[in-house]
Amino acid sequence: MKTKLLLTILVAGLLYSCNQKKVVTDKKQEQVKEEVIIELTEEISTNKLDKEYKDYTENDWKAVLTDDEFNVLRKKGTERPFTGSLLANKDEGVYVCAGCKTSLFLSETKFKSGTGWPSFYDFIEGNVENVKDESYGMSRIEVVCNTCKGHLGHVFEDGPAPTGLRYCINSVSLNFKAD
Repeated sequence: MKTKLLLTILVAGLLYSCNQKKVVTDKKQEQVKEEVIIELTEEISTNKLDKEYKDYTENDWKAVLTDDEFNVLRKKGTERPFTGSLLANKDEGVYVCAGCKTSLFLSETKFKSGTGWPSFYDFIEGNVENVKDESYGMSRIEVVCNTCKGHLGHVFEDGPAPTGLRYCINSVSLNFKAD
């Protein structure tokens, strides 16, 4: 199973590198590609239950996540505004999924939105999925990790250039890896 997962990860890394569309310097682009492959490879060693994330049960997730992480990532909860540990983070690095360690956002795309949650104007291609969310009588776009399908937050069309998007993300759904 690990061989199959490793092969899948390596193919995903190669596909990612072929489809990379970020406008960054060649050096930064190569660094991002290497980081994504490293993160995907590290997933094998950090996957504590030695099975694919799609096969995790609710009890499996409860065993590997904190109560707050479980509430947000698996139950689609939201942390209170202005309480997240990563809101004021200004360090350079990569924001990764707290559930599976997949690289999601680069620090250079983070901006101060004033909303109370970390906000990004772009994500790492292929690692984030947008899903229609009609809950609570609203029509929104939910942002989920493409690897473990954990809830991260929502995306809105009131962000800065160049995308005009604001990925409003719960701190508890992320970990940060400094450069």
